Amino acid sequence: MPYFHIHECNSPLHSDYTLKVYMQSTSDKKSTQYLAAILTLFFGLLIGWQAHAWRANEQIPQLGDSVDTNSNEVDLGLFWKVWELLESDYIDADNTTESQRVYGAVKGMVEALGDPYTVFMDPEESKSFEQSLNSELEGIGAELTVREGKLIVVAPLKDSPAEEAGLLPGDYIYKVDGDPTTEMTLWEAIMNIRGEPGTDVVLTVVREGEEDTLDLRITRSKIYVPSIETTFSEVNGKTIAQVSLYSFADDTYLEFLDAIREIKLEGADAMILDLRMNGGGFLDVSIQILNEFFEDEVKAVIVKNGDGSQEVMYTQGEGDLADVPLTVLIDEGSASASEIVAGALQDYERALIIGETSFGKGSVQELVNLIDGSSIRITVAKWFTPNDRGINGAGIEPDMLIEMDGVSLNSEEDIQLQAALDYLSNLSD
Repeated sequence: MPYFHIHECNSPLHSDYTLKVYMQSTSDKKSTQYLAAILTLFFGLLIGWQAHAWRANEQIPQLGDSVDTNSNEVDLGLFWKVWELLESDYIDADNTTESQRVYGAVKGMVEALGDPYTVFMDPEESKSFEQSLNSELEGIGAELTVREGKLIVVAPLKDSPAEEAGLLPGDYIYKVDGDPTTEMTLWEAIMNIRGEPGTDVVLTVVREGEEDTLDLRITRSKIYVPSIETTFSEVNGKTIAQVSLYSFADDTYLEFLDAIREIKLEGADAMILDLRMNGGGFLDVSIQILNEFFEDEVKAVIVKNGDGSQEVMYTQGEGDLADVPLTVLIDEGSASASEIVAGALQDYERALIIGETSFGKGSVQELVNLIDGSSIRITVAKWFTPNDRGINGAGIEPDMLIEMDGVSLNSEEDIQLQAALDYLSNLSD
């Protein structure tokens, strides 16, 4: 199954995952749904069991009582007791359906894991998610995630309304049209930010180094995400190619091969691989890109699964750029597949990594479509560099740390790019 990435705000999740659909026969559909509802509701409600008292015929936990919340022992009677209490005593019980309570309980159980990439969607949300995959990208053009309960910008997309409005990696989106994001799930926040092209959304942003919040008014539009741009610079008598990768999409590798041909025709002496603001994409595309920088077969990435097993993926060797001096630019908007490429090139000392520590998205999600139309994305594995360095939560630290301090990458003051040009132009032949 291919690993792939979906852009936030244009489609709903910054993550890499495989697509897997579980099918069941109609004969066992009813019993399976019944059992699933019981188990999932119970475990979801178990999260907050200390907040509920037992009825008069049972013991009531008192202030100061010792409760082992880390115990693996489960009392199914608690599930039925809470269910009965809600049905019999909750004042507005008639305003909710049993299915709503089940879905709410499942979401609570999933959110208790504390993993922003493991997400449950009810049937309505799942349908909207699927439709977003098959439609044109519309919105502000930004990739989002959740960190420590905050809605964080991973990266604005190239030439998107979000980039034009000044949204930056690391920005904390505090409000959407005046509504606090702390009261929204990731999915709800995404759906509130998305909208019809031509309409506006106001994001209230908390930015490091700024005392006050910033209100950014962004006009939504259809989003086109370029994969690659190639430019050339003449510095100290050397021709240096700059290849900017903005995503690892279906057509990225073919476009990269075109860039290689252009580099060969220009007789470039060195190359800059710019992965800044690149939120990732297909895992296999990242390995294809890596392949072009190595003469031999080498480890590209290690995928470690939850059961303790692991899979090592390799390049194929005989890369066309194996002998070309190389630097790689990264920033905190470089995530996922970008980190796989930068991490491998750094481990083998194949390139000098310049910029800022990358985002730290090193986990793999599996999408499971459930029988009732709901779905769940589950983190099933984590990525490690060839030298067994964990990416998730840590990111890739550059060899040469240069901070942009909010300066746009399109600015003439791109000191990260200038550092790469200086380094390559001064290399001895």
